[in-house]
Amino acid sequence: MKIELIDIPKIENSLGNIAVIENEVIPFEIKRVYYLYDIPSSAIRGGHSHKNLQQVLIAISGSFDVVLKDGISENTITLNKPNKGLLIKNNIWRELENFSSGAVCLVLASQVFDESDYIRDFNIFLNK
Repeated sequence: MKIELIDIPKIENSLGNIAVIENEVIPFEIKRVYYLYDIPSSAIRGGHSHKNLQQVLIAISGSFDVVLKDGISENTITLNKPNKGLLIKNNIWRELENFSSGAVCLVLASQVFDESDYIRDFNIFLNK
């Protein structure tokens, strides 16, 4: 499956840590940054794949599960550390669930928003 956990360099300090994202950490040029927050624990986000876009998801605060499907296998990755990013390449179905209270999901994307890049129907995804 086209996924990978990325270590985000951190600078440790007794007053608090700093995670640093620079160009060489992310394997694509970042064209869009957004974050999900105030998500009810029962909510399921995502529910789509992308034809071309790649993303890195980071749990800036709290935790959540990312369910990934490629049409053959399924993996669930729990994100709960702000210095770990989940690289999801194109043509991977993703669903985000089990959000803890106060969870924040930062998303770094390789492209600007383009509705035509989305596949929002799982049956169409399976038959691509």
